[in-house]
Amino acid sequence: MSINSINSKSLIRLENILIIGNGGRENSLAWVIQKNELVKKVYLIPGNAGSERIKKCVRLKIDINNKDELVEKLNILKIDLIVIGPEIPLADGLADFLRKKHFKVFGPGKDGAKLEYSKSWAKEFMQNANIPTANFWKVNSLEEANEIIHSSSRPLVVKADGLASGKGVFVPNSKDECSRAAESIFNGKFGDSGNVVVLEEKIQGPEVSVFALCDGNKYVLLPTAQDHKRLNEGDKGPNTGGMGAYSPAPLLTKDYLDRIIKEIIEPTIDQLNKQNINYRGVIYFGLMITESGPKVIEYNCRFGDPECQTIMPLMDQNFVFLLEKCSMGNLTGDEKIDTSGKVSGCVIATSRGYPNAYKTGFPIKIGNIESDDCQIFDSGTSLSLDGELLTDGGRVLSIVCQDKDYDMVFEKVYENLKQIKFEGIYFRNDIGHQVRKSPSKEN
Repeated sequence: MSINSINSKSLIRLENILIIGNGGRENSLAWVIQKNELVKKVYLIPGNAGSERIKKCVRLKIDINNKDELVEKLNILKIDLIVIGPEIPLADGLADFLRKKHFKVFGPGKDGAKLEYSKSWAKEFMQNANIPTANFWKVNSLEEANEIIHSSSRPLVVKADGLASGKGVFVPNSKDECSRAAESIFNGKFGDSGNVVVLEEKIQGPEVSVFALCDGNKYVLLPTAQDHKRLNEGDKGPNTGGMGAYSPAPLLTKDYLDRIIKEIIEPTIDQLNKQNINYRGVIYFGLMITESGPKVIEYNCRFGDPECQTIMPLMDQNFVFLLEKCSMGNLTGDEKIDTSGKVSGCVIATSRGYPNAYKTGFPIKIGNIESDDCQIFDSGTSLSLDGELLTDGGRVLSIVCQDKDYDMVFEKVYENLKQIKFEGIYFRNDIGHQVRKSPSKEN
């Protein structure tokens, strides 16, 4: 990655960085940030068992909801930049609070985070900005939902309005399935996040992920990516938080990306400004490429997971400068990212039962791993009292590799996966099937 027009005056100090979050996304951010020679320490709250295996990284045991203790600790550590990874603290307004305490923060305020934590608000936002998206209905009761479902000519997509860890979207094949999905949401499957349900027209086409680093007015795009949401091979089974990804997405040619910029990205930032939302962070655009053009499926107010783990190894030590410039509103608008011609792929190793009920606490054994252009980012791990690595989440490890083509990338990823053992390990063997010449069909 090369970044033009770095304003050295804005880069006052970047010695101590704080990352908030505990997943593979945060570990991959820490991994790329520590590459910068100015950075002395990268602190993670709370991080996970893999965080301290990354150079310069230290985990902190602080409750981010204890605001007084948090500010006191950050001042003692002389934190120069805070990167907030997950959506919940953003939705709770943590970025607003920390900015008022004079910290530089990469992450939107509560008003900007509403793009993610209220799907109905985001749909109305898109409608007001004439941003292409599927038609939708906002409903407050099962009776209202069923009336719309049964009057529709085809099954609808059913979404919990609020945050649901990437699991609140149902794509039913029948009206009865639609109704059952809506009923499960209204009956509390996602708690208060399901008080309102969004019904959407089902649109068809491949999905892609686009990320814009935004400073409130200007933006810079990261390499595009494609995520695999479905649990099982052949893109079947229930939706998950993500089973793997690759970057960049060859589907998005320069001409098509230019169209997305004109029709979606720039109108989104313009609409944020019209609504007096000073958005300083990353905007994730979940897009579907339909016959009539690109349409927004959803926004996220943070880096996607596992797309983040996939993209970060394509960045170089200057990446942290982009985050700082966004936090200060100092992008020039002509920053460019160069990935040196490499491509990247990621496969997630999960616990048996994910995304539903699963057991944790199983020992993880990692054998002889190919280390050349390969990374393992812990996603859901912990340490036993005697220091043994244990499973501690639905998504356990992110196995990532880079090379000059996707066949070479995924050959390395799957060779590394043969070296990883824990009870109940599950992963898809066909991640990247769109760009691989001969995806394996064996587990």
